[in-house]
Amino acid sequence: MVGAHPKWGYVDQPPFTPLLVNLCTQVFGDTVWAIRIPGVLFIAAASILLAFVAREIGGGALAQSLAAAGVWTTFPLTAGHITITAAPDLVMWLLVILCLMRALLRERPRYYLLAGLFAGLALYNKHLVILLLLTFAAGLLVVGPRKVLLSKWLWAGAGIAVVVGLPNLLYQIANDFPQISMAGALAKNKGDDARITLVPLQLLWLGPLFVPVWIAGIVTLLRRTELRPVRAFAIAYPLMIVVLFVIAGQPYYSFGLLAALFAIGAVPTVRWLRESRARRGLLLAAVVVNCGVAVLSSLPVLPITVIAKTPIPSVNIGIADEIGWPQYVAQVKAVYDALPAEDKAHAVLFAGNYGEAGALDRYGKPQGLPDVYSGQNELWYLGPPPESATVVVWVTEGDGPLHQTYFGSCETKAALDNGYGVDNEEQTARVYVCRDRKLTWAELWPKAQHFD
Repeated sequence: MVGAHPKWGYVDQPPFTPLLVNLCTQVFGDTVWAIRIPGVLFIAAASILLAFVAREIGGGALAQSLAAAGVWTTFPLTAGHITITAAPDLVMWLLVILCLMRALLRERPRYYLLAGLFAGLALYNKHLVILLLLTFAAGLLVVGPRKVLLSKWLWAGAGIAVVVGLPNLLYQIANDFPQISMAGALAKNKGDDARITLVPLQLLWLGPLFVPVWIAGIVTLLRRTELRPVRAFAIAYPLMIVVLFVIAGQPYYSFGLLAALFAIGAVPTVRWLRESRARRGLLLAAVVVNCGVAVLSSLPVLPITVIAKTPIPSVNIGIADEIGWPQYVAQVKAVYDALPAEDKAHAVLFAGNYGEAGALDRYGKPQGLPDVYSGQNELWYLGPPPESATVVVWVTEGDGPLHQTYFGSCETKAALDNGYGVDNEEQTARVYVCRDRKLTWAELWPKAQHFD
């Protein structure tokens, strides 16, 4: 049954974001607005941190403002709006980067201790901060200052990161490293797409009009003498892209460092603009257009009735996937309501993914729908239905092997339709009624597990 309990980690992610969302719903009520609160706060924090990064290399008020505008772009607005792990991860990466910059540029090595603390805390949200630290260390080896790698303060910071993140690491060890299993599944299922879109999406995350700014950030790090202590960040970024290509990592994994490079690039960009009023007007227009497009494509500001007539669903699947859940649940309920009374007494719902499972639990339970089960990711670990469940109302996007192989009959009863013509994942889903299970649920459950 849907409803994961708080724990040190889950197969698809560490515990921080789920626990935070749960806390907000407990405090502010089980509403959409409660879920949005953390994302808003994280994006606001990221905006401030980007301004601090620009200030760290001498940027004034205008450069800091331009740097802060980096969050008013497609990816961070999307991440904040739907409160996914990428929003707090962006904040944690920027905190680590800012501490490393202060340690190196101000020659205050105690900041390595803070960097280690933030890195350790970041492990409770995602493990990607390890990618940042490894590529930055590689950058230090390539362009220096290499003596930093011998600093007792840096290694003390690394020790703090390990100690702070140890419970999360122990959870991974005790559970056979589920994050590695999850990463392998993502690489298998989405790896080809990830490699194809890796470079193009680097040009789109902040918007095409902002690409010259973050490129200026890389060039500035490599050319300005006073920034030599932190030019390893300029090397870390291309190294990170190479690593992501090799491991078939998702394109957005690099965004935290990309945003920091944008903030650094804001400083020379503003200096360039001061030479001409026309250039300042050009920048203002670029910011307005870039942010306007990001708001339209990342936030639900357009009426649902017109979304299908725009390119937004193909650009941002997050917007498309927000549409239609009450309608989908109503269509599943109609199938359940049509069952004979004796079938209803022994029926459960089975969902192909956690989105379907969550919607059926959230909207369906108050309407009298039975318990919901799923084999995807962490939901599989909640266990199978009871052996008394002999009828399954099955919702899936394709012809899943279970209901084709392990039931005597599975009849198609409905095709989900959100009613707005928006092409999202559930628009291809079908609702089946399956009977005559051939195995016990205990025997069948291992075959239901899937990571993606």
